[in-house]
Amino acid sequence: MTHDVVIIGGGPNGLLLSCELALAGVRPLVLERLAERATTPKANGLVGRVVQALDRRGLHERLSGGDGPPFAVPGFQFGALPLELSRLEDNPMFILPIPQRRMEELLEERALELGVEIRRGHELTALSQTADEVTAEITGPEGGYELTARFLVGADGGRSTVRKRLGIGFPGITDRGFTSRQGQVAIDPPVAVPGTGELEVPGLGRLRPATFTRTEHGMFAYGMFQPGLYRVSAVEWSPSPLEDSTSMPLDELRDAVRRVLGADLPMRVVGGVDPGLRRSAGANSRQAERYRQGRVFLVGDAAHVHSGIGGPGLNLGMQDVLNLGWKLAGEINGWAPEGLLDTYESERRPVGERVIMHTRAQMALTSPGEGITALRALLGELLTDPANIRHIAELMSGADVRYGDGDAHSMTGRWMPDLTLHTESGTTRVARLLRDARPLLLTRTNGAAKAWAGRVEEVTTPDAPAEAVLIRPDGYVAWAGEDTDGLEEALRTWFGTPG
Repeated sequence: MTHDVVIIGGGPNGLLLSCELALAGVRPLVLERLAERATTPKANGLVGRVVQALDRRGLHERLSGGDGPPFAVPGFQFGALPLELSRLEDNPMFILPIPQRRMEELLEERALELGVEIRRGHELTALSQTADEVTAEITGPEGGYELTARFLVGADGGRSTVRKRLGIGFPGITDRGFTSRQGQVAIDPPVAVPGTGELEVPGLGRLRPATFTRTEHGMFAYGMFQPGLYRVSAVEWSPSPLEDSTSMPLDELRDAVRRVLGADLPMRVVGGVDPGLRRSAGANSRQAERYRQGRVFLVGDAAHVHSGIGGPGLNLGMQDVLNLGWKLAGEINGWAPEGLLDTYESERRPVGERVIMHTRAQMALTSPGEGITALRALLGELLTDPANIRHIAELMSGADVRYGDGDAHSMTGRWMPDLTLHTESGTTRVARLLRDARPLLLTRTNGAAKAWAGRVEEVTTPDAPAEAVLIRPDGYVAWAGEDTDGLEEALRTWFGTPG
C-alpha cells in the first residue's frame, strides 16, 4: 500500500502535522517507536507565536481548557534577566501552560477525530527513495514489514533515525561545561507559599515560578503545574563525572539545589506521580545541514536542537510543521506551484538559526564570573528601554519572523494580526476564518479570487487592512496591496493555476 505521507514520530510535531494534512484531505500515517506514551515530564507548555497559531486551528481552546483567546504574559525572562512586557502596547509573548504528555493526548485525540492512522510500537529501521516514492522498512510488534509513501517526514527528535539514515550532517556544538538535574517533587509550606506558587527560601527570599535564579554556582528554576507539585531544575557550572541518567536519586537533586542556592529546599516524591528525576551533562546546539532530501523532510528537533532556556523548542518545531503541512498537501492534491516545497527550508532554516543564536546567548549570560555579572548589569540597564524589551520579546516569541521580499507591502511575509472583521455572515476574527487550514483572501471588493474558488476562501469585509490581503494557511501574509494589481500573480505563485 502506498501512503500519501508517512510521519515518523508521534510527539507534538508529528501529531500536529498529521492534523494539518488531514484538514487538507490528505491521509497520513503516523509511526511512533514507543508502545505507550512516555510518562517522564518533558516540556511544560508553549511559549511564543505558536500559541496564536494553534488558536487558528481551534486547538487553543482544546489545549487550554477554556474558551477565551490566547493571553500574553506581563513578564518573562531573557538569560535570567527580567523582561517587563507590561510596558509594551502590543505584547508578543503568549504562553499556554500544559504538560507535554497532556498536549500529546489532546493532539492525538484531534488526529483520530480527523481519521489519522497512528501505529504505536513501530520503528523505522531503514529507508530509501526514488524520484517518485519513499520506501521505509519498519519493525512492529508482529515483526518487520515495508511500506511506501509519496513523502516521508522525520519528526523523531534530536537523535532522529530519519536524519541519520539519510546521512544528513548535524553540525554544531556540545557544551559539557555544566550539569543539569531536574525532577517533579512536592514542596510543603512554609517554603511553598500557599495560593501563589511562590517559594520562600530561608536566607534567599521569595522566588517566583517560571523564573530563573542565577548565582555564581549555577542556576535554579521551577514551575508549579498543580498545587503542591513543582518541576524543579538546578544547573551547576561544572562538568559531572557521572553519566546522563533517568533514574537519579532525589538526594542528588536536593544536594545540587543546595549548592546552587546556598540554602536547603525541602523536597519529597509524591506517590503515584512519576518524579522524572534525571541528570544530563551539558547540552547540544545543532542544526541539520538541510531540512529536505528528495521526498523526505525534517521538522522539529530532527532539524535543530538547542538549549531549552526560554522554552522555544515547541514554538520552533510546531511552526516548522505549520509551514510544511499546507505546502505538502498542495503537492499531493496537485495544485502546488513549482518550487513551493523548496520554500519550507528557505523560510524555516533562518528561523532555526536565530533560535540557536539567542539560546546560546542566554546560556552565556547565566554562566559564572565577574565579567558575566558586569555584562548582566549593563544588559539589565538596556532592558529598561521599551524598544529593547520589544526587540528581545519579538526575538524570543518568533514575532520578528518575516518571510520573503522585504521591499514588498509592509504586511507581506509577516504574521497576520487577529483582527475583528464584520462580514455578511456576521462578526468574526481572522483566527476563526483559518480553522480549516485553507488560504484566505480578505478583500474590500468581492470576486477578486473567483477563479480559485474551492481552493482559496474569499471574505469581503470593510475591515480588511488593505484592498486585498492574501493569507497563507500558516497565518502569514502571502501578499497584500492597496489595489488588486499583482493579486493574480500572487495567487498563482503561492496557490497554483486556477482549476
